[in-house]
Amino acid sequence: MRNFLASARFLASAKFLSACAAATIFAGTSAHADQPVEWETTFQAPATDMMRQIEWFGNYTMWFIVPITILVLLLLAYCIVRFRASANPVPSNTSHNTLIEVIWTVGPVVVLLCLAIPSFQLLTAQYTPPEEAKLTVKATGNQWNWDYEYQTDNTLAFNSAILQDGDRAAAGKEDRKAYPRLLAVDNELVVPVNTMTRVLVTATDVIHSFAMPSFGIKIDAVPGRTNETWFKAEKEGLYYGQCSQLCGKDHAFMPIAIRVVSDAQFKTWLAAAKTNLPGANKTLMAEVDGQNKVAAAGN
Repeated sequence: MRNFLASARFLASAKFLSACAAATIFAGTSAHADQPVEWETTFQAPATDMMRQIEWFGNYTMWFIVPITILVLLLLAYCIVRFRASANPVPSNTSHNTLIEVIWTVGPVVVLLCLAIPSFQLLTAQYTPPEEAKLTVKATGNQWNWDYEYQTDNTLAFNSAILQDGDRAAAGKEDRKAYPRLLAVDNELVVPVNTMTRVLVTATDVIHSFAMPSFGIKIDAVPGRTNETWFKAEKEGLYYGQCSQLCGKDHAFMPIAIRVVSDAQFKTWLAAAKTNLPGANKTLMAEVDGQNKVAAAGN
């Protein structure tokens, strides 16, 4: 939708305000990748090829939706004015019009074909990883937090829950731009950049949904069933999502945070996290924040 809105002059001001808001939020925190912003009118910036395909399809459908909406509106307005009772005291008795019937039958069929073919291709791509996964993580939804388990030689498992305001100082996450309220968690899921990652998704109690907008993934976590999704993040940073299935009273307080780092940083973190997760997280945060400060100073 981003390209479409950019080309629509009547929404140019709204997009400009959205871009300004995003720039303000991310200024001085280049290590952060993307998150929801106020007055957002577009998708979050894509961090995977799959999300770019989804964004393209959204732009593509708008070229059908907008003209059809305008056409229907104009036809309604014409019928209201042209065939109002005062202008037509004697209604027409016409009951059939072959040309119109052919048009309103063939037209929608052509439109549906133009939408169906790329949508089926996109759906197939979402369930067909282009390469074998190099990392597998199991995500288990609970009311109302997530358990993560790395399927490695020495299994690493931990819980990830919403970060309470009182715990920010101890966790070193007082920067609300990088760690926003209601989205930040105590333990992020850490993955290496440019690495095919398989996520096995299930739940222990009710149906949840594992969703990360910037990655273009959203899949239900169903008790007793293991669903599978995948992503290959192309940009380092911290990404936020949320449970996207109504799952109880604290559904709105069940965020998902994925930190994408370099391969070397991931290996170091993984080795340390198996014995001291809080210490490994703080060390990784300090390294990322240090790189961010150097990058900001260079600009």
